[in-house]
Amino acid sequence: MRTWQVERRKRTRHLIELGGLVVKAGIVELTNDDRAVTYGAMLWIAAKLQGNEGSHARDLWIAKGKLAFDTERQEEQKGRRT
Repeated sequence: MRTWQVERRKRTRHLIELGGLVVKAGIVELTNDDRAVTYGAMLWIAAKLQGNEGSHARDLWIAKGKLAFDTERQEEQKGRRT
């Protein structure tokens, strides 16, 4: 496989994973799949991260995201046991 094909597949996988996070967070349902709302929210997030409180917001969001991933993982493990 050529280098550009490998890179294209990596990029495609990355984009699919990011889209999966949007779905997983419930944003698609909450916005009625309105791309303008989703994009606007992402622009707001980017502006927040670039602002004076960016590192604080990042720390809060990291903690919330890790907690959500951990909770999901625990629920999956419980489901496998039963």
